[in-house]
Amino acid sequence: MKVLLTGAGGQLGKALQRCVPPGITLVASTRQQLDLANPAACRDWVLANRPDWVLNAGAYTAVDRAEQEPALAEAVNARAPEAFAEALVHTGGCLLQLSTDFVFDGAQGHPYRPEQPISPLGVYGSTKAVAEQAVLAALGGHERAHVLRTSWVYGPVGHNFCRTMLRLHRMKADAAEPLGVVADQVGCPTATAGLAAACWRVIGGQGLPPILHWSDAGAASWYDFAVAIGELGVAAGALEAAALVQPLTTADYPTPAQRPSYSLLECSASRRLLGLPGQHWRQALAGVLRQLVGESQPLPLAH
Repeated sequence: MKVLLTGAGGQLGKALQRCVPPGITLVASTRQQLDLANPAACRDWVLANRPDWVLNAGAYTAVDRAEQEPALAEAVNARAPEAFAEALVHTGGCLLQLSTDFVFDGAQGHPYRPEQPISPLGVYGSTKAVAEQAVLAALGGHERAHVLRTSWVYGPVGHNFCRTMLRLHRMKADAAEPLGVVADQVGCPTATAGLAAACWRVIGGQGLPPILHWSDAGAASWYDFAVAIGELGVAAGALEAAALVQPLTTADYPTPAQRPSYSLLECSASRRLLGLPGQHWRQALAGVLRQLVGESQPLPLAH
């Protein structure tokens, strides 16, 4: 089975490459090799190479910058998946489209089920919502498209909240200053290793619904996540000391993009269908921090 992976240079793309199942021929494509801002190139690649699956892990994920670059965000997040889907209609292939909790407005205050109506707040969520609708319209009737929504993705590589907080904990602890983090936005952190496993289960599965949800288990605010990064970072040896984390409100920390105040995803059905138990986000975070510490150690001298 040949699988085209987009976003191979990103944090999820690298995690996916670490756990490729047997029998998969992976064509890992970075932005330099296949530019998602060029939908025509995406369509042409599929028509020329005819993959069995496109695993679209590439995206424009700069939520705030998307408000200033809506055309680029739309090209990458909406038009590229649409182009993949249109080409796969002709080649007979399938598509796994990664999506986001930001397709919901966060108003309901309890976990969102996959089948619920979506209502994105900003450019990023809106472009991902358009992608969902486009790929399911093109391929969903043939059961050849799946949307996998996730939330607050982080891992040991790339630009993400965990790595940023580790840097800020060091800086603020050294300066004996508090670290302010928003406490009134609730969701769930998702480590890339578990998300990658879920992606491969979707590709290897049968009879799955068109939309699935995946995050680690539990719930957290960004404040909770930042506190845990400090505590577990010290325990893992990733930090010498953690900074004092102070809770902020969204109003205290205005951003260009409006974010959902509650975007927890209901994942129980997906966990059952994919045969993957939910790992609590703190356990997953501890594993990522241990991995960061291990990868930062010098290699032993050869004898």
